[in-house]
Amino acid sequence: MTEAPSAAGAEALRRPPLPTAEGGIFCGEMSSEAGERGTMITHPNRDKAVVRATRAAVIVLLLVSAAMVLIVSIGGAGAEEGLMLPVQYAFVVVYLLIAYMAIRWSRGSLPVASALAVLLAIFALVGGASWFDREHAYFSSGTLNPSLLGVITFAIVPVQALLIAFAMRGFSQGWNVELERPASAIRHSAPSGSAA
Repeated sequence: MTEAPSAAGAEALRRPPLPTAEGGIFCGEMSSEAGERGTMITHPNRDKAVVRATRAAVIVLLLVSAAMVLIVSIGGAGAEEGLMLPVQYAFVVVYLLIAYMAIRWSRGSLPVASALAVLLAIFALVGGASWFDREHAYFSSGTLNPSLLGVITFAIVPVQALLIAFAMRGFSQGWNVELERPASAIRHSAPSGSAA
């Protein structure tokens, strides 16, 4: 037979966890066997400089990739036809969504970014040379010079290689690791101002 929660315990279950200045989440009414009141959930790997730099690199590479694909899509819109144009716009939307998820420390989006980067690099390698063939007068061209679009298309490949490397590095850094600590231990371990 289970006991009904007390009035204070039932109220605590209805309240959402409170964010704290230390970057953790304070769960006020949770108690451990030792009788401590409150537990702090922290993400220790997110405080490391190398993890923050990796996250920033992934976000920047995703945004640069989306911008490059958008430039090629808009700049070559008159010359491109068929299914590739909607696929390019889909890449832009998905890359922006993954960048948003990386901003929110979502580690699960990083393998998806790597897989899409492989696909986009293959598309860029295959399609890049065709832009240089459009220099002839009998080809229709888009709003930008086809040679410039070819250079941008080939430049997508090394950006995708960097995205794969940084996304996999970020995946191995454990952005999702959580530690539960008593709130009192965190408050006592916080650095206090020293008298000079």
